[in-house]
Amino acid sequence: MFNENLEEVVKGIAENYSAKEIFFTDPGKHFPNKKAITRMLGDLRRVMFPRYFGDETPTGTNPEYFIGETLIRVEDVLRKQLREALLFRDAATKTEEEIDQRVDEVCLNFFERLPELQRTLLTDVQAAFDGDPAAQSKEEIIFSYPGFFAIFVYRIAHELYVQNVPLIPRIMTEYAHSGTGVDINAGATIGDYFFIDHATGVVIGETTIIGDHVKIYQGVTLGALSTRAGQKLAGVKRHPTIEDNVTIYSNASVLGGETVVGEGAIIAGSAFVTESIPAGARVTLKNQEIVVRPPRNTNQSWEI
Repeated sequence: MFNENLEEVVKGIAENYSAKEIFFTDPGKHFPNKKAITRMLGDLRRVMFPRYFGDETPTGTNPEYFIGETLIRVEDVLRKQLREALLFRDAATKTEEEIDQRVDEVCLNFFERLPELQRTLLTDVQAAFDGDPAAQSKEEIIFSYPGFFAIFVYRIAHELYVQNVPLIPRIMTEYAHSGTGVDINAGATIGDYFFIDHATGVVIGETTIIGDHVKIYQGVTLGALSTRAGQKLAGVKRHPTIEDNVTIYSNASVLGGETVVGEGAIIAGSAFVTESIPAGARVTLKNQEIVVRPPRNTNQSWEI
């Protein structure tokens, strides 16, 4: 039966190939390679945290060879993927020579930032260790905490985002999102000592600004009040600002580009915040009542 209708099905799909979103027949269009990008993230992870994710032993008297060899491999991949991403967006407006020059600039800036990125990631490890009494060691955090992995990928992706690189930052953060349940847009600005406890179901929007020593729990959303205007909101600050030393407990939502959570504030779980919170304030939920009903053979009841 299927074979009888196959010709019609094939014809229908082929007709849909004329849609501008499907351009495999256009030799001028390009895509970066997702697998190459995720492999590159793996190499960067091994450079930042050697011996955790591979068999290399670079921690003796001369680790420079391992670092240099790995970064040469990373640069080769990054150059190829940057070129594809920039051709995808800019082929109609820039020459290949201009695109190659831009690739050089992005690579130079990116690799110069790596030592500082590593230092920042070490503050994130410290924040997780200080903030989680269940953590038995900092090594455990690096090796196994999904929240730390999501932060690692975000910090790499952010360096490319701020250089206006298309596609690749999103590929990176969605890779982390798919594996951890933590969705941090590469455009967010996040300070040192950042910790996501129990890391799952977290959403941090593109224009979010987060200060230092901020701790958030599972299910927290730092989002926009409304995105009905769609692309008209591109580039507009629509996500909140979280100042230093703030704690936001599970399933709380903090929304809106004008919303500022002041330094040292604490937001209770499941709170819905759409207005600014002063420094040092505690946001709690009012008039929440939990009723525990006893078994039917008793007359007791409890209220919490």
